[in-house]
Amino acid sequence: MKTYNWVISGLVLVVGSLLVAGPGSASGQTTEKPPKAQEIQSKGTSYAPVDLKEDFAAVMARMKAAKPAVVKRQMDLLHQRYDLANRPAKDVTMSGGKPIQEGIRVTLPQGMTWNKLQAMSPEEVREKNAFPAGFFPLPHPNHPEGGMLFPQFHIEEIQKQEGRDLTRFDLEFDLPSHFVPEFPAPIYLTTRTDLGDVSQGKLVTIDNYYELFNGMLNPKQLEGVRLLVTPFPQQQFNQTEDRRTVRPSRGVACFDCHANGHTNASTHLAGDVRPQEFRHRIDTPTLRGLHIQRLFGSQRALKTVEDFTEFEQRAAYFDGDPVIATKKGVNILERGSQVHFMAEFQELLDFPPAPKLGIDGKLNLQKATESEKRGQSLFFGKALCAGCHQAPYYTDNSMHNLKVERFYKPRMINGRMASADGPIKTFPLRGIKDSAPYLHDGRLLTLEDTVEFFNIVLGTLLTAEEKQDLVAFLRVL
Repeated sequence: MKTYNWVISGLVLVVGSLLVAGPGSASGQTTEKPPKAQEIQSKGTSYAPVDLKEDFAAVMARMKAAKPAVVKRQMDLLHQRYDLANRPAKDVTMSGGKPIQEGIRVTLPQGMTWNKLQAMSPEEVREKNAFPAGFFPLPHPNHPEGGMLFPQFHIEEIQKQEGRDLTRFDLEFDLPSHFVPEFPAPIYLTTRTDLGDVSQGKLVTIDNYYELFNGMLNPKQLEGVRLLVTPFPQQQFNQTEDRRTVRPSRGVACFDCHANGHTNASTHLAGDVRPQEFRHRIDTPTLRGLHIQRLFGSQRALKTVEDFTEFEQRAAYFDGDPVIATKKGVNILERGSQVHFMAEFQELLDFPPAPKLGIDGKLNLQKATESEKRGQSLFFGKALCAGCHQAPYYTDNSMHNLKVERFYKPRMINGRMASADGPIKTFPLRGIKDSAPYLHDGRLLTLEDTVEFFNIVLGTLLTAEEKQDLVAFLRVL
């Protein structure tokens, strides 16, 4: 019995997708027929099962045995979609020194070129099944199962510092480490810009937060950090028989995903949607720059970081199901102090330095290259980026619906129903080179992929040189 398959009527869709997923059509997607309208609208119970009838040993044995096939299915999909080679950009690094990856990694259907594709209307792309595989929603490594999943380098560091094991016996993280943010990431504070990176090159945990921040933060903020690095029970990491760890787990901390107040690309499924196949993969966003943001959550549009902090503990940690949260040990934070203390520290997290930008967020023309200057002109002009991403922080603090579903017919991909994404928050682009992969579900591996995606979706008809210039500008933000 799968713990997280609420939708009995939708199991045929999920199981079917797992059987046929693999090399398929020219676009790299599955070859199954688009689902009927009544299948897309199918629904069952909104709740996860609480009183399980299969014991833990049997569940673990079954899932361990299935793990190799599950991992292979996801990696086959990634290789169909992308060029996963490690090709770092020359002389371009993240703010802590890790090289960023360069080049278009999304693969095209046979016989298709980017120029041909951008000349086609959305209707033509849809009818000819020409939408690139890497532009479709990215499934969770095991979408029917879901749950929090951490990169191996984070698992190893937490085990080393705390003796806490974030390994799942049923799954492995899927994206190669060269496509994810540097680890541990630098920490910049709005209140102490004179100090630069205050992390001292360490991953902040319950073991070292006090020595790192005592004397730098006020008592409320220091308590906020403590809570952010304290593990609390979560859907897959807890003490119950439906956990996904070999031993009972103390849980996860906020900074297990938002490592050092940034991100380590840990993934999860959004708890807001039912049935399971419509839930979106989450690419953990950075917490840098929360002080200028007015919406929180890629699709939830929560109005304050306090709302978001409380929501995460009460609901997101348990796939949006407060019933099962009661079973597993939900941590109810006190709004007037604990939630406030956590939010106060999060709002100190600053963007990384951008030495080529002026106080208006635009290029200092004396420091910029010609390519970067052309890229800035495109950003605020032909490329239409500034319609949503406005200087100085490159966000409009709003939600926008790209309606990417114009370009393809709904289909199941490894248990994920690719249909409409709906409105998505405009994330700030300051420091964007530190935050790969891109888009709310991490489907775009590089900035070049991201420029190609928006060129098609917005119909901006950029030339090859213009795309390069736009990437050059994005790298300095």
